Amino acid sequence: SLTLVAPYAVTSGQGVLVGAIFGVAAYDAAQNAAIECQTEGVFDITKEPALAITAGARLFWDNTNRRITTTATGNFHVGIATQAALAADATVRVWTERVPASGA
Repeated sequence: SLTLVAPYAVTSGQGVLVGAIFGVAAYDAAQNAAIECQTEGVFDITKEPALAITAGARLFWDNTNRRITTTATGNFHVGIATQAALAADATVRVWTERVPASGA
């Protein structure tokens, strides 16, 4: 895990993007507070509503809406779906991985 400064208020288990570092919050934190974030592992993270995702799909972080999406344009690559997620599901299981600073 890494200690980061929360760019916005976060809750435990929520994705957090700080510059080119993506992690999952270990606990709740207010904006600008120090927070521990797991940067590697498998996590259930909030996804774009009504989006079905297949296992093995590349996943991206939509920092504007603070959720996982499969849309690459304008978003930051954060990992791979380890399980399929139905459109009705609120989260998707993500294997976070180290990605280039460009998010490519």
